[in-house]
Amino acid sequence: MDRYGDRTGCIIGVGVAGFEAIEDGYRRLFLEGLRRTNVFTVPRVMPSAPASQVSMALGIRGPVFGTTSACSSSNHAIATALWMLRSGVMDAALVGGAEAPLIYGVLKSWEALRVVAPDTCRPFDKNRKGLVLAEGAGVVVMERASAARARGAPILAEIAGAGMSADAADLVAPTMDGPAAAIRACLADAGLNADDVDYVNAHGTGTVANDSTEIKVIKSVFGEHARRLSISSTKSMHGHALGASGALELIAIVRAIQEGLVPPTVNLEQLDPECDLDVTPNVARERPIRVAISNAFAFGGTNAIVAARRFDA
Repeated sequence: MDRYGDRTGCIIGVGVAGFEAIEDGYRRLFLEGLRRTNVFTVPRVMPSAPASQVSMALGIRGPVFGTTSACSSSNHAIATALWMLRSGVMDAALVGGAEAPLIYGVLKSWEALRVVAPDTCRPFDKNRKGLVLAEGAGVVVMERASAARARGAPILAEIAGAGMSADAADLVAPTMDGPAAAIRACLADAGLNADDVDYVNAHGTGTVANDSTEIKVIKSVFGEHARRLSISSTKSMHGHALGASGALELIAIVRAIQEGLVPPTVNLEQLDPECDLDVTPNVARERPIRVAISNAFAFGGTNAIVAARRFDA
């Protein structure tokens, strides 16, 4: 990456940032009676810390910053990098998301919302009971095709477009209009028609409100083509990594395109009648995939969609 010098960037999305450092500080102050927190507390809790750490480790000197929009953070990072690459601001970037929310206070906070599953994550299931929090990180190299060819890099897929919107309605309750607007904006940005899409990696958290609303959104945007789509929620396997989810799911759709294989929605026992599309229950399915989109709908009503397309050299 250093060959690009000042024209290489790093954009990493983070949803909740350094809560381990925050909890450690509270423990020191209020339980152990110490007068000071760890000297590195401030740099550890910065949402921009992951991007800064990557830049220092790899010598990236171009645009380096974080994005934070709850569960849409990674997709906002990917969209921002896409548009910056198109505009010529940078030649390449490391882009993705990171999250480490498995901290006692964070877990209890999500539990207080009554959206954490007591058993497992089963998106689109009639008896689904909520999400399962996860930790993770995912980063990809994004660059213009000409730059990738020049350095002999394999091109795994094309990031075809992205779209964003805001619900401007409720902090936690999903709407149809905001997500639908973001998907339509993504398709327009990519120059795609609705019937060009083969696979949708759903936001699919496993909560009662999200899954049924998301299926309605997909029906609204894709019309009759919705019946021909393959849909799945990979959160049923890797859990909900909050701000890192979009990065993990971008990797999933790129691999789906490469392998011609739709990842499944696992743990599905009884399909919710309100989720009556092909959600790829339990078993992966072979299917040629030319175009896939990844949905991210976040608390606060921030929506970000990314489209990937098979790259034809």
